[in-house]
Amino acid sequence: MENFDFAILFLAILPILLTITFTVVASGYVARYYGDRTAEIMGRLTINPLKHIDLIGTIVLPLIMFLLSNGQFIFGWGKPMPINPRNFRNPRMGARMVAISGPIASLLMCLGWTLIFICSLWMPEYFQKPMQIMSVLGIKFNAIFCVLNLIPIPPLDGGRFVDSFLSAKASMQYRKLEPYGAWIILLLMASGLLGFVINPFIQLILNICNYLISLFG
Repeated sequence: MENFDFAILFLAILPILLTITFTVVASGYVARYYGDRTAEIMGRLTINPLKHIDLIGTIVLPLIMFLLSNGQFIFGWGKPMPINPRNFRNPRMGARMVAISGPIASLLMCLGWTLIFICSLWMPEYFQKPMQIMSVLGIKFNAIFCVLNLIPIPPLDGGRFVDSFLSAKASMQYRKLEPYGAWIILLLMASGLLGFVINPFIQLILNICNYLISLFG
């Protein structure tokens, strides 16, 4: 970290907060669409990051990983969105769509940050570089969150998505992995296997965003 630019750390704060906030809020809105208003009643359907910040998952862990990876990797979470699947009109479909809403929100934010980068090309020069750095970080963070959350290990969204297709008996066995999910991810990360699996998909998203930028650049 000798050459780490702490100005980049400052510019990373907003993308980190928005990445975690929007992925959490997306699940609440989808839950409401399928009949569960728990999050709305509890005042969690807001893009105010203060409502969703988890001290460890939103601030401490993402910043530590950002610093240790020299700005190349980030992982974290927000406060769990309060959702009661028993309120869903269609419990299986509701659970399935809530699970996939986070990764979809991350993809949409990749496109949003790409658009901001493109708009920055016409901004004043003194404002252009900070916005471009922030946009690149936003694209990268959301690409990582999207792919990482699709890993089929509970409690990640990919695990919940798979669980929505299982029988009651199989689901009960599958959910036994949930208390160990974070440890499994950390073990895969430490072994290098996680990066080997997810990096090609992250790079695919980044390449698409770069292509869109190149059309205007």
